[in-house]
Amino acid sequence: MRVMGLDVGSKTVGVAVSDPLGFTAQGIEIIPIDEDNAEYGLERLATLVAEYQVTKFVVGLPKNMNNTEGPRVEASKFYGNLIHEHFQLPVDYQDERLTTVQAERMLVEQADISRGKRKKVIDKLAAQLILQNYLDRMF
Repeated sequence: MRVMGLDVGSKTVGVAVSDPLGFTAQGIEIIPIDEDNAEYGLERLATLVAEYQVTKFVVGLPKNMNNTEGPRVEASKFYGNLIHEHFQLPVDYQDERLTTVQAERMLVEQADISRGKRKKVIDKLAAQLILQNYLDRMF
């Protein structure tokens, strides 16, 4: 059982995958997308789903701090519905409040990476944190 975690933005999707037993999450890549032009990176996602033998998706929900849902939550749910229809795999959602902040802090404090390089990996690390939080909650 491998679960794929996704951090969905308007320009990129951070991707993480669990180990085969579902204990740990590993960030694997960032897929460029373009919401405005309905380009969602499904071809690349399909390659990763097949490569890692994914059986389920977890999509991060960027709720507001007061637990309300804004436009980005709707966009994440749209993406979740899109991949469910495309891959015929179950999709679950994980509250992702502060995961990007946590990822940024980790990169600044532990990796000492420049701002330009952080931008290139932050979504992948956020996807990893979303998936790890989900795995910890479920197992």
